[in-house]
Amino acid sequence: MGKGNISAYKGIWIFGEQRGGVVQEVVYELLGEAGRLAQKRPNEISVVLIGGEGLQKAAQELIAYGAEKVYLVEDSRLAEFNSDPYADIMTELIDQYKPEIVLTGATTIGRTLIPRVAIRVYSGLTADCTSLDIDTEKGLLLQTRPAFGGNIMATIICPDFRPQMATVRHKVMKPAVKDASRKGQIIKITPKAIRLRTEILKVVHEMQNQVNLGDADIIVSGGRGIGAAENFKLIHDLASALGGAAVGASRATVDAGWIPHYHQVGQTGKTVCPKLYVACGISGQIQHLAGMQGSEVIVAINKDPDAPVFDIATYGVVGDLFEVIPQMIKELKNK
Repeated sequence: MGKGNISAYKGIWIFGEQRGGVVQEVVYELLGEAGRLAQKRPNEISVVLIGGEGLQKAAQELIAYGAEKVYLVEDSRLAEFNSDPYADIMTELIDQYKPEIVLTGATTIGRTLIPRVAIRVYSGLTADCTSLDIDTEKGLLLQTRPAFGGNIMATIICPDFRPQMATVRHKVMKPAVKDASRKGQIIKITPKAIRLRTEILKVVHEMQNQVNLGDADIIVSGGRGIGAAENFKLIHDLASALGGAAVGASRATVDAGWIPHYHQVGQTGKTVCPKLYVACGISGQIQHLAGMQGSEVIVAINKDPDAPVFDIATYGVVGDLFEVIPQMIKELKNK
């Protein structure tokens, strides 16, 4: 592992994050990106899928989305993510099979797991990438991420160590296209040992009965311009009028305690890519724009005509949101 003979490392690996036996959307995005990288420099694409029993169907689905191999580790003790055994297994597999590139989603699980693995295999890690590319001549993974508060984009390489490792933001890359006719290999792995230093007693879902920001087609976000926590009701009302859209928020409102952190959109929150993003009272700091500028249509409502958000908005409404939003809700209800 680590510096050694880097020519011995081959292939692109993806950590197949699953929750409750369901493979997460970011995995399919990474499969799509791996496919594009492999077109520039041929490389076998594999997924490591770790979890409880009954993941055979999920493994077959990953092959349909472009995985040539799925390393499947099934054990009832691994049904819920646990950093110790998951890191042990990933390290063991990397040591044995020597992938050239290892990618995972920049999710809470990915951010917890992969730094532990990087340390154990003596390699580097680039976090929160928004773009990946390949230097076809040298075989280097070009890992691009925001730096200095999002003011610049830095491209990072790992020339002397393998594997090259990166976490990638959800919703910044196009997912792979399913092809049920694809053939692949499922390799069942029995880990040497499962080390459990902690026991998971219960999993509590904080976002019960709410639309997940990462998967939403429509997002209505509130910023500092809404003035107070109780005014988020207006944002929720507009989201409801738009057919049950997700509710987002700027960092300023989260820091102020107006809304829970899982609603936060931006560089330090969630990266989203909905079909419609409605920004209400959001000035458009670069950190927020970094998390939502990939939206197909952006509607901005702000009383400041010079707000930076108007620079990227598809449609801009200069006006008091407390007057504009009720009118929008009225029109939507009438239709």
